[in-house]
Amino acid sequence: MFTSQRAPDLKTVLIATGVILTLAMGVRHGFGMWMQPISQSNGWSRETYSLAMALQNLMWGVFGPFAGMVADRYGTMRVVLVGAFAYMAGLIWMAVVAQPTLFVLGSGVLIGLALACTAFGAVSGIIGRAAPPERRSWAFGISGAASSFGQFMLMPVEQSLIGSVGWQNALYLLAALVVFLMVPMSFRLREPAHKKAEGHHQSIREAMGEAVGNRSFLLLVAGYFVCGFQLVFIGVHLPAYLKDKGVLDPHVAGTALALIGLFNIFGSYLAGQLGGRMPKRYLLSAIYFARSAVIALFLFAPLSPFSVYCFAAAMGVLWLSTVPLTNGIIAGVFGLSHMSMLAGVVFLSHQVGSFLGVWLGGYLFDANGSYDMVWGISIGLGLLAALANLPVDERPLVRTALKAA
Repeated sequence: MFTSQRAPDLKTVLIATGVILTLAMGVRHGFGMWMQPISQSNGWSRETYSLAMALQNLMWGVFGPFAGMVADRYGTMRVVLVGAFAYMAGLIWMAVVAQPTLFVLGSGVLIGLALACTAFGAVSGIIGRAAPPERRSWAFGISGAASSFGQFMLMPVEQSLIGSVGWQNALYLLAALVVFLMVPMSFRLREPAHKKAEGHHQSIREAMGEAVGNRSFLLLVAGYFVCGFQLVFIGVHLPAYLKDKGVLDPHVAGTALALIGLFNIFGSYLAGQLGGRMPKRYLLSAIYFARSAVIALFLFAPLSPFSVYCFAAAMGVLWLSTVPLTNGIIAGVFGLSHMSMLAGVVFLSHQVGSFLGVWLGGYLFDANGSYDMVWGISIGLGLLAALANLPVDERPLVRTALKAA
């Protein structure tokens, strides 16, 4: 683990991780635009592509804790390098593989691994080490805003590439862009060689056991499950819901998803700012409660393009604003030695929720002919998450055993 005498430069870290997160999240956010061309070209039903995306989300969560362990022990640079080349391989795989099972397994595993190595969990440790405690939540908010900027900026770029050069060439160009930008940025994340401090060193097993046995950590895990359920259900199923309700113009759904990304920039930054001044647990509770309220208002208000855009803007403010606050609590309670690994464990819960949100949305729609039950579940889960975050203890742990060693 890193206990270097000289912390990495915060400005350099934020620029490098900002570019990496912009690409990682921006490319991934636009994958829905490839569903129709890939399915039509290969003669598949949409189920094949959807399964690949679901597996990708699940593998992102499964690989996350391991990517975090490596980042904490050997440095973020190495993990991001692996992620950049895995991303390139996954995008090329999507372009050339036409056998359904191989497509699902290859693209799901490769891009899931890539996201685990280039998204929030993997880079949270170096951001925490670079930022002083009083600016840590702000720094996490900046990284969240960067990922949101990528979602907003790259969607029209990807759509334009598909229209101008074709879906396969668009994937090749994105693969090249990822490698040519992520690789040099990863070298900006070098950290000085660490030296061991005196006394007992907490092992990975000890750190994991300490976290899993901590009530506040488990409450954060539960909250992140709800976060993933709500976000991916809305992101995947909102266009179909609008069409079912008579909003037939596809630009309304596309604009709504872009607005989510745009307002997410402000929401993530604001959450990071407020997290340095107010108890983070109260802010998290307020975010989950506000999500349930916004969903309920959207469902009961007359549906129109204007109401859809208002819903998207409000949800965008709340979209990833949980990330800087949750990571800030983990860093403050457990310290920075195993920060990336613990962030990865929490994010695994997020991705399990994502998997269930997207799958349950389709399953219950097929069973009931509407999304009403899933919307209701999303509202109820949001209220439970709001209550779960209230008793979170943000005070740093006092490790008496380590002090005595």
